[in-house]
Amino acid sequence: MRIGVLGTGNMADALATHWARAGHQVTVGGRDVHKAERLAMRIGGGAQPVSLRAAADFGQVVLAALPFGAGVDVVWELHAALEGKVLLDCSNPVGPGFRLLTEGGRSAAQQLAAAAPGAHVVKAFNLCHEDVWRMRPPVFDGRPLAVPICGDDETALARVRELVQDVGCEPVAGGGLARAGLLEATAALFIGLWVGEGADAQAIAPPLAYAAGPIHLHTPSPAPGG
Repeated sequence: MRIGVLGTGNMADALATHWARAGHQVTVGGRDVHKAERLAMRIGGGAQPVSLRAAADFGQVVLAALPFGAGVDVVWELHAALEGKVLLDCSNPVGPGFRLLTEGGRSAAQQLAAAAPGAHVVKAFNLCHEDVWRMRPPVFDGRPLAVPICGDDETALARVRELVQDVGCEPVAGGGLARAGLLEATAALFIGLWVGEGADAQAIAPPLAYAAGPIHLHTPSPAPGG
């Protein structure tokens, strides 16, 4: 798969390194050519440093590893090059006080979709710190990390599911792009719990068997004559 990366930060580094190791062709696009060169060298696997536009032109999947706020402007500039492509959004619109910056409006993913209406936007990889994505693989207590994915185009979702598996994780259907805001709100909640309260966010959800309500345990009747 051809993957164009928009951005030269930590998320670009963490995710693209897995994908290059999995054999995908990766280009790293940045406004600063020296940062793009350094990141491409760290990623290895033949990753090439290019401009933002060249990365958008190259990729079948284009990772928008950009801060919230900057992403819309970059994607708008590149919208023609993104026509018909998978645009993968991993951003989190979280501000001071762990506040969701998009509350009451369109999610960050929906804003990217509006900036590049011909692209197939998929939301994923936004619930964990970049160091989790650097793990080889992200497995906890013997279970691979599950990664929710939100998007509307099945072909785009299939490509992103493959990329999730290449990171060593399990893809989970999160619904259409309209539900991407729920993923972003979940990130705001989790970050507030982790950083603000020092709480284990993983502990707030019961096991799947208990998720739909109480389980009624039936005590076997004693055997006749027992």
